[in-house]
Amino acid sequence: MYGSEQAEEEERRKKHAPWGVIALVLLTGLALIRNGSGEFDAGPPRPASAAAADSRVPGAVFAATAQPLPYAMPERVRIPGIQVDAPIIPVGLDMDGWIGAPPPEDPNLAGWFTGSVSPGEKGTAVVVGHVDNHQGPAVFYGLGSLGRGNRVEVVRQDGKTAVFEVYGVEMFEKNNFPGDRVYASKGSAELRVITCGGGFSQQNGYDGNVVAFASLVEVH
Repeated sequence: MYGSEQAEEEERRKKHAPWGVIALVLLTGLALIRNGSGEFDAGPPRPASAAAADSRVPGAVFAATAQPLPYAMPERVRIPGIQVDAPIIPVGLDMDGWIGAPPPEDPNLAGWFTGSVSPGEKGTAVVVGHVDNHQGPAVFYGLGSLGRGNRVEVVRQDGKTAVFEVYGVEMFEKNNFPGDRVYASKGSAELRVITCGGGFSQQNGYDGNVVAFASLVEVH
């Protein structure tokens, strides 16, 4: 990245909102976008208590073993443990200040939140996706069934694949979302994969968010 492209990237980073603000915006957006119909009797899987991240030492279960990468836009996300292989599109904030989301008509599509670092960079990258739509389960329907040791692979435009290892999966109530814990930088390359979850009502949608916590462990 050189010249004007580098300058544009620096300007993009300067415009990032503080994570305390983004946490609230992202939570609100995921709760209110039409990314869950709640029409399926069984509902999406919920994380097992044994899969929870250790909040006392975030990221300690699987310490990162790969050096962070420079900026590059992500192209695909693969999660073999739940048969996910989906293209990624950039999503930002809409005119109302909510996080954008991939079009609900395409169930196999994820979004990289451009207010975060790119997957593989030092810091916490954020990838979001639908849990379901009116036709059935969507890209991150199975997110709650992941456990420690599952891998998330993100293919980047620079030809590299950033491989993350999951060290925790938890569900949080949308009204009690620990933004600092979820989004804050741990000083290494981290990834959060987020979708809706929990109970569902026609009036309010899903009442929580499922979050997978992962650290960069390999680069291919």
